[in-house]
Parts: sequence; C-alpha cells; structure tokens
Amino acid sequence: MAASAFDDHLAGRRFELLVQSVTDYAIYMLDPAGRVVTWNPGAERFKLYAAGEIVGEHFSRFFTPEDRDAELPLKALETAARDGRFEAEGWRVRKDGTRFWAHAVLDPIRSDDGSLIGFAKITRDITEKRRLEQASFDSELQFRLLVQGVRDYAIYMLDRDGLITSWNSGARAIKGYEEVEMLGQHFSRFYTADDLARGAPKAALETALREGKFEAEAQRVRKDGSLFWAHVIIDPIYNEAGEHVGFAKITRDISTKRQAEEELREAQAALLQSQKLQALGELAGGIAHDFNNLMTVMSGSADFLLRQPDMSVEKRNRYLHVMLETAERATSLTSQLLAFARRQPLEPEVMDLSVRMDAMGEMLQRTLGGQYDLQLDLSPALWRVEIDPTGLETALLNAVLNARDAMPNGGQITIATKNLTQADGDMVALSISDTGEGIPRDKLERVFEPFFTTKPTGKGTGLGLSQIHGFGIQSGGAVSIESEVGRGTTVHILLPRTTKSLRHDTDGRSDIAIPAGLHVLLVEDSDHVRYFARELLEDFGCIVVEAANGEEALGHLREGAFDIVFSDIVMPGISGLDLAQRIQHDHPDLPVLLASGYSSKQFIPVDQREFPILRKPYKLETLAASINQLLGAR
Repeated sequence: MAASAFDDHLAGRRFELLVQSVTDYAIYMLDPAGRVVTWNPGAERFKLYAAGEIVGEHFSRFFTPEDRDAELPLKALETAARDGRFEAEGWRVRKDGTRFWAHAVLDPIRSDDGSLIGFAKITRDITEKRRLEQASFDSELQFRLLVQGVRDYAIYMLDRDGLITSWNSGARAIKGYEEVEMLGQHFSRFYTADDLARGAPKAALETALREGKFEAEAQRVRKDGSLFWAHVIIDPIYNEAGEHVGFAKITRDISTKRQAEEELREAQAALLQSQKLQALGELAGGIAHDFNNLMTVMSGSADFLLRQPDMSVEKRNRYLHVMLETAERATSLTSQLLAFARRQPLEPEVMDLSVRMDAMGEMLQRTLGGQYDLQLDLSPALWRVEIDPTGLETALLNAVLNARDAMPNGGQITIATKNLTQADGDMVALSISDTGEGIPRDKLERVFEPFFTTKPTGKGTGLGLSQIHGFGIQSGGAVSIESEVGRGTTVHILLPRTTKSLRHDTDGRSDIAIPAGLHVLLVEDSDHVRYFARELLEDFGCIVVEAANGEEALGHLREGAFDIVFSDIVMPGISGLDLAQRIQHDHPDLPVLLASGYSSKQFIPVDQREFPILRKPYKLETLAASINQLLGAR
C-alpha cells in the first residue's frame, strides 16, 4: 500500500473511532435516498436501535406519524441538498414508541466532482433542556399574568437610569397612563413640582442602591394632574452575574387610608377636647366646693368679729387663728392647683433625699397613727437633687395620706430612695408604696387628672396625685404609678441628679425687724394686695409710695429717691421683670425685690436669678427676711 493511501486509511480509521466514541450525539450517515448507512453508539442510546436493526432502514421511521404525513423527512433531505443544511427541533420516536425532543442537523455529503453521495445526520436529545425552557416560559407567563392581573398596586420596572420598561394594569388604573404612553419615559413624571425641585427621584434611586431598598409615603401626580397619597417601594434588580440592571417599583394608592387616619386623628382630637372639657368641669366644681367651704369659715368668722366689738381678747384670738388656719388651707389648695398647672413658684435647694426622708419619718408616723407601719428603705449613698422643699413635703404628704386612705384597716407604707442611671441622664427615685386596695386598671390612667378621685364622695379633693405629678414634672423629672387591685400601689417620683454642693445655713434665726425709715416704692396692680403690702411695710416703719403699674413707678423714680423697690411680677403693660431691668440700668444701686403668685413654666433656680423673688402669699417674717437679705447683699 502506498504511503498516501496508508495515511488516508489511518485518518479514516481515527475518524471512525472518534464517531464511535460519542454517546451524547446520534451521528450517522444516510444514502441519497435517506436510508441509514452507519450507526454510532449515541444513536443507539437515543433511539434504542442496534446497528444491525436499523442499517438499511429509512430514517423517516424516527419521525412522528404527523411529520411523515406532512412529508417532513423528504423536505429535510431536499432542503439539505438544495441549501447545504437542514436544521430543526421537533419530536422524534424511539424504538419503543416513546417520544423525545430532538435538535437535528442534516448536511449533504458530496464527492470530489460535486455529486450527492449521501447525508451526515447529527441528532441530540434536548428533552430536558426543552422542559426547563418550557417551565421557565410557563413561570414567566404566569408571573406576567399575575403582575398584569394586580390592579391595587402599580408594579413596573425601571432601567438603571429610571426609565420605565414595563407597565401593569394596576399602574394604568392608579396613574391613568396607558402602557404605550409610559414605556421609555422617566418615572419622575409622577412626582410633584416640590419633590422634583429638591431632587427626590434621584435620591430615591440612590437610596435603593445604597441601602437595598427605598420606602416612603408621599403625594404623587396622576395623568389628569390630580394628587394622591402613595406608598412607594423601590428595590434594585441584579442579574445572575451580580450586575445592577434596573429597579423594581411598587406603588399603592393609600389616599383612602390617609383619609381614614386623618378622620381618626380628628375624632381623637374631638374626644380629647371633650375629655378636657370634662376635666375642666370637674376642676371648676372641685374648686367651687372647696373654696366655698373655706370662704364660709372666713366670711362667717369675719362677720362675727365685726358684730361683736366687745368680744374678749381670748375669744377674738381664737377666731383670728381659725381664719389664719383657713387662709393657709386655701393657700395649700392654690399651691396644689399651681403645681398641677406646672406654675407653682418653686424655691429649689440642694438636698439629700435620704437625709430629708429620715428626718420626716417620725413626723409622718405620728400623722399616720399606730395602726400603720411606716418603713424607710433609704439608699445611704444617694445622689443629690435640687428641688423645692415645700413642694417635696407636700407631694410626700399627699402620697402618704393617699396610701393611708387606701388601707382603712391599717397596713404598711414604704418610702424608698435609690439612684437610677437612664438613657436621658442620672435620676434619683423616690417611691411610696402601700399594701392597700389598689386602683382598677380603667381608673389608673386618670389618677393624675385634677379632682379625679377613686375615693368615695366627700373623701379628698382629688388634687393629691395631680400635685405630685405637677411637682415632679416642674422639677425636671417624671412621675409614674403602678397598682394592682388587692396588692397595693406604688408612686414613683423621678428627680434629676445635681452635682451642686449642699448648702449649710449658718443663721437660722427668724428676724421680723427691718431698718426703720426705709423709703419703699411699692408697685402692685391689685388694689387689695397693694393695700395689704402697704400696711405691712408701714408697720415696719417704712415710708411707702404706691404705684399701680410700671409706667407710674417709673414716674415716681424720676421724681424722688428710694431705698428699695418692691414690685409684683405679673402686671399689665410693663411687667415687674421689665421694670426691674430698667431700674438696674438707670439706677444700678437701687435694690429691687419682686413678688409672684406663680412662676414661669420652667422655674429659675435661686442661684441663677437676676433679682430675688418673694412667693405670694407672704407673711411678716418672710417679707422682713427678704428685705433684710436684699439690703445685706447690697
């Protein structure tokens, strides 16, 4: 055999070995008429025919009856011979009659002179691939139908630049645009002019990319220009390679929901207003009841004194003491009202609550009586607080008396102090607990209202807990209450910690004398109070000039010299504070003492005040002490 012939034989042999080793493809030859000439293992595996069974048979037997009736095998041969290739996908039939989905390629084989000598046939079983593609197509179709079927939500896609690439029926229903109008348009079209001006669309996409999601509620614009409230979600979309390809946008019209929320807020506001009016009614009724009782004693005693000019000194003094005691009760009632309104004038001082409670313990035990067991659980290393001692004592007494009333048959009352570290700062907790009846849950939320009481009619004013609440809030702290029916109640008063040092008094004497002959400018808009203050000052030996307002006071200052100015704070026109500041500017050496029945909403600590303030109602000793202290400082 010649060398070239041997090489051709060897190459053909290698090619045959290659074809015979392929099992994933059916590779075989047909003669010009379409009969099988060769058969590889892949063909045998796909079609289940052995080479001896199929060689010489026509390849049309692999086609379905429908394809044979349509003469598809003949058309495939003709196409391949004419066009140089036939390629198609379709159903094919195995030896056992089962079908598989095949990808088939048919190429003509020609001799050196160009004559047709047969066909090369390659077939691959792609049934599984087609099944997956069909499943994917079905899934995509179902998802498309699902998205298109949703009408309550606008669901659509944006490309990376925010241009709309899909549009569902919900988007059409909510925003009024047809799909053909919106594809390729920028989603910013739905934003209001204000949102566009501040760059809201761009910021929304940037947020979605940065945080993985953008969500908001805002007004959007429909095609007809009308506005609606929308709940919007934007999610970034990434492909299988992790590349950002666009955004998914879901919008819901929540105008009805927002309207319902607004109506609910209005209803709640109306209810709150109704509750306020009810509370005011209870407040007015309570004030009228308590003050009528007090005024009955005052007017009756005064009337009796006037009608009995020859009454003995001892009996007259008894009536005067009753009147003074009644006035103090009226002052206490007013103080509780001001504490609830957070306008109680406070004179804060630095103190250790554990020391103060220990000092008050014996007095409280005597007040309670023998059937009540008062226990003190006081922290030995308590932080200091800066609060008004009178307000504290009133709050403590109110809490203890409430605890006593909750235990008509006796019981235990515990006063405890401790330090608390909270997120908003260090606090000192004062807690008053009892083992009494407890308060029902439906009444617990109202206990801080003025004149609301859980006690029987005629027992208590209903101002005790409201005073405690007002004192705690005005002192910069908080008040809460815990209660369980049958197990008792605990009132917690939280007061802010201070780093200021304790003040040690060096002179505790009470001196009601002031230097005689002082020239005092008295400024007070109330005729009765001005008369009373003038009488007190003249009894001290002062020379008093009266002014009913700030303007009149300034006129007197221009005309004469004074040793001290004593002025009310709250007056029409020029207030006492304004007057004091003008005096300080024009007469820097003239001392000013102010008086007030209430303070601002946030009290001014003593060491931060520009001018000293005397609390109304005042007595001889407090007025004298304030004047002496002011003159001594000058």
